[in-house]
Amino acid sequence: MKKLILFAVMTLLMSGMTAVAQTLKFGHIDSGALIQMMPQTKQADSTLKRYAESLDAQLKGMTAEYQSKLQSYQSKADSLPDAIRAVKEKELSDLGQRIQDFQQNAQESIQSKKQELYGPIFKKAEDAIKEIAKEKAFSYIFDTSLGTVLFAQDSDDIMSLVKAKLGLK
Repeated sequence: MKKLILFAVMTLLMSGMTAVAQTLKFGHIDSGALIQMMPQTKQADSTLKRYAESLDAQLKGMTAEYQSKLQSYQSKADSLPDAIRAVKEKELSDLGQRIQDFQQNAQESIQSKKQELYGPIFKKAEDAIKEIAKEKAFSYIFDTSLGTVLFAQDSDDIMSLVKAKLGLK
């Protein structure tokens, strides 16, 4: 009797799982390609490039100043009194440290600017993907640009739907 009840429960559970598995709908999209298609990305790319170039120009100016002071010091080092030589060496060391600090701050600043520029673009793409998933009753959407899907059964590519939602050609 217990075996019969256990068998009945197992049968009900298995049929329930089968029903759930049959209602799942899978889709996929290459979000990297989608982001590259969005016109805001080109604008963000050029803004970030200009920003990085301005920081690079400042760095080149600082480096040129350092090189100039270093050459001047090296050409006169033997004839300078010890006190002046120590001051010049300290000045060069301080300028070298400022250049290193500037490089580190510039990298952090570029990362921050990148986040500021691309964050809204990523959000817009993500929102469109979520809207399509809800409208078309997808259970899961996989991002193939991340390379994390090693194998998948047939699923719907939702790129055309999301492009239409975003007004892209």
